[in-house]
Amino acid sequence: MTGQWVEIEFDCLPLRSVTRIDVPVDASPVYEQFVLRVKAAMAKHGTHNTYYVHQGRCVFHLTNDPQRGEVAFRFEGTAMTDTKDRLTKSVDLEITLDRETCTWLTEPIVAFLTESVQHALMVEFDRYIDAGDLQRTQERIEKINQQSDEADGFVGMYL
Repeated sequence: MTGQWVEIEFDCLPLRSVTRIDVPVDASPVYEQFVLRVKAAMAKHGTHNTYYVHQGRCVFHLTNDPQRGEVAFRFEGTAMTDTKDRLTKSVDLEITLDRETCTWLTEPIVAFLTESVQHALMVEFDRYIDAGDLQRTQERIEKINQQSDEADGFVGMYL
């Protein structure tokens, strides 16, 4: 056993990198809904020091057998950091129970674990920042913005 009691994964979109919030005419219904959720997050939390986390998955291992004692959640929402983007201050998430293999699972336990997803994401988002993934994302965005400025707003197709 790896000793990892909580598995957590997610994709991250820095909200300051979003330059357009209109839904493309040819967007699929799934993508359209995603754009609308990002737009709502921007309206609620702004774009400074805010990150949209999506396709999130959190699995709690309550025993050493995944067939008996695993509880998995899906989540999506906003992570907010301090002014220097070094520490996660809070999260605002939509969390849903995805699957479970616990015959003893009760509603109060589901509520407790649902709240625990928020704390687990804050810990993991701090690790994401420490690993430099956030810095690389910011550098890539700055490079694209610089190229756009140098080309009078046109960077090119297929970015």
